[in-house]
Parts: sequence; structure tokens; C-alpha cells
Amino acid sequence: MSESWFTASGRGGIGSGGDGGRESSVAATFRGLTARDAAARLAEYGPNSVERGARVSLWARVTAQLRDPLVLVLLGAAVLTALTGDLTDTAVIVLVVTVNTVVGVVQEVRADKAVTALSDLSAPTVRVLRDGGETEVPSAEVVPGDAVLLEEGDIVPADADLLDASALLVDESTVTGESVPVDKTAPDDRLHAGTVVARGRGVARVTATGAASTLGRIAALMTEQPGPTPLQRRLSQLGRVLAIVVIALCVVVFLLGLARGRPVEEMAVTAISLAVAAVPESLPAVVTLGLALGARRMAARRAIVRNLPAVETLGSVTVLATDKTGTLTEGRMVAQRLWTPSGTADVSGTGYAPVGEILVDGRRADARDTPVRALLTAAALCNDAALVPPEEGDPDASWTALGDPTEAALLTAAAKMGLDRDALRAEYPRVAEAPFDSVRKRMTTVHRDPAGGFRAALKGAPEVVLAPEFVDGPPELLAAARDAADRLAARGHRVLAVGARGLDAVPEHAEDIENGMALLGLIGIGDPPKPSARETVRACRTAGITPVMITGDHPATARAIASRLGLADADAGVLTGAELADAAPARVVATRVFARTTPEQKTEIIRAWRTAGAVTAMNGDGVNDGPALRQADIGVAMGRRGTEVARQAADLVLADDEIATVVAAVEEGRRVYTNIRRFLLYGLAGGAAEIAVMLLGPALGLALPLVAAQILWINLLTHGLTGVALGAEPTEPGSMRQPPRPPGQSILGDGLWQRVLALGAVVTAVTLAVGTWAHHDGRPWQSMLFITLLFAQLGVVMGLRDRPLTRDNPSLPVAVVGSVALGLLGVYVPVLRDLLDTESLGAADLAATLLGAAVGFAAARARRWLRAAAAR
Repeated sequence: MSESWFTASGRGGIGSGGDGGRESSVAATFRGLTARDAAARLAEYGPNSVERGARVSLWARVTAQLRDPLVLVLLGAAVLTALTGDLTDTAVIVLVVTVNTVVGVVQEVRADKAVTALSDLSAPTVRVLRDGGETEVPSAEVVPGDAVLLEEGDIVPADADLLDASALLVDESTVTGESVPVDKTAPDDRLHAGTVVARGRGVARVTATGAASTLGRIAALMTEQPGPTPLQRRLSQLGRVLAIVVIALCVVVFLLGLARGRPVEEMAVTAISLAVAAVPESLPAVVTLGLALGARRMAARRAIVRNLPAVETLGSVTVLATDKTGTLTEGRMVAQRLWTPSGTADVSGTGYAPVGEILVDGRRADARDTPVRALLTAAALCNDAALVPPEEGDPDASWTALGDPTEAALLTAAAKMGLDRDALRAEYPRVAEAPFDSVRKRMTTVHRDPAGGFRAALKGAPEVVLAPEFVDGPPELLAAARDAADRLAARGHRVLAVGARGLDAVPEHAEDIENGMALLGLIGIGDPPKPSARETVRACRTAGITPVMITGDHPATARAIASRLGLADADAGVLTGAELADAAPARVVATRVFARTTPEQKTEIIRAWRTAGAVTAMNGDGVNDGPALRQADIGVAMGRRGTEVARQAADLVLADDEIATVVAAVEEGRRVYTNIRRFLLYGLAGGAAEIAVMLLGPALGLALPLVAAQILWINLLTHGLTGVALGAEPTEPGSMRQPPRPPGQSILGDGLWQRVLALGAVVTAVTLAVGTWAHHDGRPWQSMLFITLLFAQLGVVMGLRDRPLTRDNPSLPVAVVGSVALGLLGVYVPVLRDLLDTESLGAADLAATLLGAAVGFAAARARRWLRAAAAR
């Protein structure tokens, strides 16, 4: 069948005739539904909109947060402090619980917004055929069976089967992850709701709307709750353990006091005070402060935290799953490699900005490079795209493409050669064209040549253009071109072959000149990796994090990009979505590259990793990434090119679209978790020491080592002031050269609870030693024991710093100095002496208490000193 030209003055469309006869020809072929049928189907299937989940009341969200074991322990401590009259501690605990509850409720509410954002992907109105004529209806009123009319720039309103098409090209990247717009032909192809027509026209019959459509299925996946973060799970476990231990120990203290003849009321108050001292009620405040400081630091690095626990979760990550298009790669098609019969050339630069150069044998191409210039001139002429520069005054904006991104990449390469699109079209005005489609797999244009006659340009798939009937040339030239095309394709490039020829006149049919073209060369086009992507992959491996690529793109493209980034070997296996259902779980978690995956399959992959015990982070930007972003332990979305659906589903948004920022966030997360463990070591060791002093003191002749007020005062100064300041400590050196902590490890794991006991024992020993000596020497032993216990804990907190004299966190030494001052006021200010039941200390007495600070500091540093000695 001969291909007739579409002339510049009367370009054809769907059906027969030009633009003016489009409506009548389409209506004659596809009459569509009647208004009555449409109304009946709307009542049967419901509106074409994304379903929202059942509304959860604010009270239900709040009570769910308050059922957390650690929160229940804190609420119990608040009740106990209120009973003892310590309203200050009560207020602090209630404030901490309130802040954490608000943060948790906000986290749940944002999940609803992620589903709501899907509705924004639908066009407000759609052109459909009803009663044999074209009409415009709201997108929500589209029903199965409707015949919708689509043009360049339209959003596909629902899933549909294509009935007729003319040069139809659809951008499906946000839904399928395909990096290159897809050619659609009738009557075989399907269209997905939420995709965008990049070029051409089409008529499609709607097959699924609302919840049954692609967007509806994605919305259903995004309603799944991912569950608590690793930190939240660990703190819940800790809360349960603390509740049991604290109650048991306090009962023991209470019974021992009664056995020694102490009054019931006094021992009840003492037991309650010990319970408060043993519970690290400042822990949620330390966690919130650490997360808030981490969020602020990450914001300075252009990473916006939408969910505070996400900061710490990144520090726990063992698997970083990432989309390819726009995440590991630029998300824009770029001409990267040129091949001509006389040699090859490289194209530098990224994106559509005409910044960069053409390099031939390492030097910049110029007017002498006639083959390269001829190749790019033909590619720019046989082209319908346009480049749009960014608006002035917006430094973050980038050039954008109008039309086919592949053609825009050709224009960009031509611009780097000094070829201006508008100037070329003015010099060589187009007079006829045969557009590209997936059947012909080529496009041909004819231009008036200023030197006389006409000039034809052809571009298309190499398997078509390099056939002998299309290109003149010796067999060895065509063989060399095919080998070059295969090499470019193996590197993940989309390859176009370009030819040209001169004409004396424009023939009636395109085939009359498409046969016998002169081969100008090949152009390898691809979505190049981001400059920071390879270093990010390397940094992940150094930190013990497994990088995984999950993309909807072609397996060959995915493998090529993974190989270039060092994410997987060139011959590594790629698991496709179609193979996923039959793949054993062991194979899934052993695979590093997944291709041709649907949103449901991306979620299955994340779930498989989590089932295997991994802590997962998912990085993506499209609608198709939304469910996986929700399913992962932490979702990371791109801020600039990311869809609103992805941003709403994510815990972290990268404002600069740089995946390298994720590595910085991981480091920040590890800092937060380290500081939480550091606080637990400090707080629990101090609490254990206070309980041990109360248990062992009477056996050494110290009838009641501490009264309730003294216990609460120490607790306020240690947990309240210095404990919170400890949460702002800087990152430990070398933290990103260490593997992530095991996902199943307790927050007191890796020897922390042993260190708690060891430090608690040392603090107990020095406190009882000073108290016993003072008691036998006739000194104010209880006051000395009180100050020694306080100083010992303050010595511990300074010893737990990586560098005791660092200036990175001045709030900690300031808090320690303040606690020392307030502690001394408790024995020297009459009002506080009466409140705390203390006595003034002489110089010798005070000097003896300083032994507690020295011993506490040395005990906390001992582990570091031993490691340093072993390293030498």
C-alpha cells in the first residue's frame, strides 16, 4: 500500500480529510453511546473518580497513638508524679506525650492526601462521542463504552482500547515507568488512565473507570498502612520491658522498706519516686528533638522531611530500592553517541538545554566535520519538536520539550553543533511529510532547497532504514551500520538511523523517494544517569546498604543503566514483572534489577524484602511508584519532577531531585539513632544506679539513702536538662563506613544493656562508697550521697561524647554546668534545703563528691580508651 504525503497546507488526521472534516468523519465511523445509555452506565458503574477510604475520626487516631506501650508507661509516670506533688515533672511528661501524639496523627492524615492527589491526574473535562456527535463532559461522567477523542496534550481519562490513531504517541512514564513515550496503534493497543498524549490523535473506547481503572487500582494499593517504623517498634518493645521491670523493682523496694519498719506512706512515696526515676520520660523528647534537628539539617541540604520518624528510619535502611527514570537518570532523552560512515562522535551535556559540545576523536566538532553536521541537520529538519527555554529569574528551572522527547533530544544535539532549528526551517521550508508511526517505523520530510530543487530527510528504526531497499550503499557499509546499531542498543540507547537525498520534484508517494536514501549515520539516544548516581551507589555499598533498581522500563535498558552505575554486572540477571509471580522469594531478594514492573509488582517486591527482614527505602517520582513508596519503611520522592501523588505518599521529598541527598539523610538517621541509644545508656544507667542505691544502701547501714524529693530532683536535672541536650550530639566519625544495624536488633542490643548494667554498677559503687565513708565519719552523708550520685551521672554524660571538648553541640556542656549549679543550690539555698531535706556541705565534703564525676567520666570513656589501646 502506497503512503501518500501529508502536505504542509493540508495535513491529514484520523479518518479521511483534514482538520476541518475531522468531527464528521470520526462521528460517521464511531457514533459512541447515546445520552440515555451513558446515564444508565453512570448509575451502574459510578463516577470516574478515585475512591477514598472510610473517614477515620480524629479521636480514633488519637487513641491509637496513646495505646503505644511506651506512651502508656509515660502516662503512668505522669499519674505517679502528680500523686507525689511533683507538678513540674507531670507537666513535662504530659507535654512530651502530647507532642508525640500530634506527630503521629499528622503522619496518618497525610496518607489520605496521597490518595486525594490521584484525582488531580484526571482532566476536568473530556471530549466524547454521544448520540453520533462530539460533546464535552466532565471527566467524572465518563463511563465504560464511551468513545473519547484524544489530541496532543490531553490526559487519558480512563483505561481504554484504541479504536483509531494517527501518529499517536503517549507518555506513560508516570504510570508504567517507561522512559520513552510509546507509539500506539489501533486496534491493538490499550491506554491507561492518567497518561498523557505527547503527539498525534486517537479515538479510544473506555473499558474501565473509577476504582477499576489503573489510577483506581493504584489508589487501592496506597490505602494499605505500612505499619510502624523500626524505631517505633523498638521503642514499643522497650516500653513493655520497662513497665515490667520498673513495677517489679519498685514493689521490691516498697516491701523491703516495710520489712525494716519504715512507714507505709514514706515507702509508697519513695517507690513512686523510684518508678519515675527509672522511666526515661525524656526519651520521647530526646527522640523528637533529634528528629527535628535532623529534619532541619536535611532541609538545609534540600531534603524536606514530611514525617519525623523517617529521619531515623533512613539510618536503619538495609535496602534502597529506586526507580530508574528521573531518579537514577536525568528523566530526559539525550542524544549521547553519533555514528557516521567516517567515524563516531560523543555528545556532552544533559537535559534539553543546548549546552555542551560534540566531540570527534576528543576534539570539539566544527564546520570541518561535514558528516556530523549533515547527520544533525537532517535530524533537525525531519523533526516536529520544539525546545522551550526556562523563564528568566528562575535559577532552578530547566529547558523543556514540546512534542516527542526523542525528537527534542535530536534538536538539542543539533544546537550543540551550532544548528538553529528556526533558522534551518526558514532556510529549508517543509513542503511535505510522511509522519512516523509504529507500523512504518520511520518519518520522512521534504524541504525546498535554497540551492534549487528539494531535499528529503528520513529517520527511523535501524532495522527498517538499514534495509537495502531504503539505503543505497555497499553491503559492507550496511553491515557496519547494523553492528554499530547493535552496540548502541546493547548500551541501553534508543537508536535512530538517518538518511537524506536530493530531489528535482516532490513525488506523489513517499516510497518513491524513501528508497535510495544516502545513509548519513546513527544517533544513540538515552536517558543518561545522573552525575551523582554512581557515587551514590558506591556510598550505599560502603555503608552496607543494598541498592536495587525497580523500573517499568525495558530489561535491556535497565541492565545497561545498572551496569554503568555499578549497581549490577553487565551480565547480571534481570527479573521482569511477568516472571515475578513464579519467582521464589529467595530469587526476588537476590535480584538487583527489576524491569517491566507494574505498580502492584513494585509493591510485591518491597513486601518481599520486608518479609525477609530488610528495612526498605523506596525512591521514586511517578504515580506508579506511589504504592511502593507507601509500602516501604520509608518513601523518598523527587520534588521537582515528581508527581503530587508520589510527594504525598512519601516521607521524604528531595527538593533538588538528587538521589545523593538520600545518602546524607542516611547519615543523619544514623546520628539520631546513635544519640537515642546514647541517651538510653545514660538514662537507664542512672535510673538503675538510683534503684540499686536504694536497695543496697540499707545493707550498708544507710537506712534511707535518698528521700523522694531528692530522687525527683536528680531525675529532673539529669533526664530533663542534660538528657535532652544529648540528643543534639554530632555524627560519629566513620558512621557511613559501618553496616546498618540488624533490623531485628533490640534498641538495647549490640551490648548496650550490658553497658547499662556496667555503668549503673560503677555509679552505684562510687555513690555508696562516698555515702558510707561520710556516714562512718559523721559527715552529712545523705546530702553527700545525693550530690555524688548527681555528679557521677553528669560525669557519665560528658564521657559518652565522641569528643568531650567538641564545640559542635554547646548545649550539652551548658546543660551540665546548669545541672551542677542547680544541684549545689539544693544544698546551699535554705528554701531548697528544706524542700529536698538536705544539709550544707563543707569544702572537704564537696571535694569528696567530685570523685563521683571523675569516676563516672572514666567509666563512660573506658570502652573508647580500651579500643584505642587495642588499635595501637
